[in-house]
Amino acid sequence: MLDVRKMKKTLINSTICFLVLFSACTEKDSTFLITENSVGALQKTTPVADLETIFNYDSIVRDTMNSKIGASTKKIQIFEKGGQPLLLLTPNRDSVQTFENIQVLDNRYQSEKGISLNSTFKDIQEAYNFKKVVTTLNSIVVFPKGSNLYFTIDKSELPSNLRYTTGKIEAVQIPDAAKIKYLMLGWD
Repeated sequence: MLDVRKMKKTLINSTICFLVLFSACTEKDSTFLITENSVGALQKTTPVADLETIFNYDSIVRDTMNSKIGASTKKIQIFEKGGQPLLLLTPNRDSVQTFENIQVLDNRYQSEKGISLNSTFKDIQEAYNFKKVVTTLNSIVVFPKGSNLYFTIDKSELPSNLRYTTGKIEAVQIPDAAKIKYLMLGWD
């Protein structure tokens, strides 16, 4: 009887250890994950003042064009230790500043649907439905439905007959192999 109790206890302990280990292994690393409300450790509600804490092992470079004391920073760039650029942040103008726009500079960052700077237009099409496609002088900006993300594709990725057009370019005219130039996230 004593051996059966020991066996049950060992079995229960083994099962618990397995479940803890399994859940730790299947948990997704969010260091470079882009969601609707976060980019890595940076949250939509993160105050600018908390950057030093969040990126304490990285370098934070603020726009030095503002020489007035108390003037708000226009752009903040985050560099990984070693010099690799990670993010370009644009603070909003609220009294408690958070971020209104984030440009992803590192191809390790990836949306929940697997889109990164290494993705192509075909990858974007397979992952998202489009709200609109906007033609600018030098690029095409793709806005997915129901997302704060948007993607810029340089016109040099287009067929030669569309590169210099100022007219509207439709999604069907963008080649599948067109590469993403900018991956951005806009928070209101």
